[in-house]
Amino acid sequence: MSTSTKGDESLIIVMRQSADASDIEHVVERLRDIGAEAHVSKGQFRTVIGAVGDRERIQQLPWEAFSNVERAVPVLKPFKFVSRDFQADDTIVSVGDVPVGSGHFAVIAGPCAVENKDQLYAAAEAVVGAGATILRGDAFKPRTSPYSFQGLGEEGLQLLAEAREEFGIPFIAEVLDPRDVDLVASYADLIRVGTRNMANFTLLSELGKQSKPVMLKRGFTATIEEWLNAAEYIYKEGNHNVILCERGIRTFETATRNTLDISAVPVVKSLSHLPVIVDPSHSGGHRHLVAPLTRISVVSGADGFIVDVHPSPEDALVDGAQAILPGEFIDLMSDVKALAALMQLSL
Repeated sequence: MSTSTKGDESLIIVMRQSADASDIEHVVERLRDIGAEAHVSKGQFRTVIGAVGDRERIQQLPWEAFSNVERAVPVLKPFKFVSRDFQADDTIVSVGDVPVGSGHFAVIAGPCAVENKDQLYAAAEAVVGAGATILRGDAFKPRTSPYSFQGLGEEGLQLLAEAREEFGIPFIAEVLDPRDVDLVASYADLIRVGTRNMANFTLLSELGKQSKPVMLKRGFTATIEEWLNAAEYIYKEGNHNVILCERGIRTFETATRNTLDISAVPVVKSLSHLPVIVDPSHSGGHRHLVAPLTRISVVSGADGFIVDVHPSPEDALVDGAQAILPGEFIDLMSDVKALAALMQLSL
């Protein structure tokens, strides 16, 4: 899966520290003159320009002869703009007023699905009081059975928006269909792409054309490269506020719902500048596994985690077996805060 066609060239043009706006604009204009895409990324010390276009036309120009160009480096990875080659510095994504990435650790918690106002408010009050920074709760649910609870739709989004005002916390919600992107974006602070839709490239492209940050869950059968290529679909359309989420993959093991690939966190961190968080709930699939998997997530180098919290899991319409109780979340957060301090993370 690649964002460029055969014969295309991907090039990273690194500008000198002394480069000014006119130097950068000159390079961008020359790229556009030859029909290439130009993506500008400004780091703390350097500006880099990512170029994608026809190989022969890009290679014809002597980029290192341009004013204040330090070097031009071909990108060999299939994912171009989400790679460390394109941007060495970690990306920090803002969800409302909550920063995620580069030492800013996100705690995302709440019910897997919004069922009613009382359920949502009980969960929100508990997780906010314990230190959660983003509220989770879905209005659209992709279910294996067409007869299972599918979510409240826009009514659920309205309840989440009301909870945001009541408790002063941004929220994340899933989108399933490209036709619903505008609707979900009009309510949510962070839009989530679930594991089943990681390879829904039409949906990813639509999300790249709007401005709300996007959390992209790893497909349960996806390799890390496929996952990063999926993120590239969003990034190359112009939305650079992408958070990756490791949520477990399908293996031969049946003791857990999925197998949490905790090694994916440092691997992705070495390959990409995007923030990476972990989902201990959907990976373990059992309430007693959530706390240990969460603790592992904090010390793995992840930029946050997302867990299911429900005031009455036995009555939950979705994934009750993996939802922890508010009291359990409070206890878990005591451990998380201690581990975050050890890892020098900001909650």
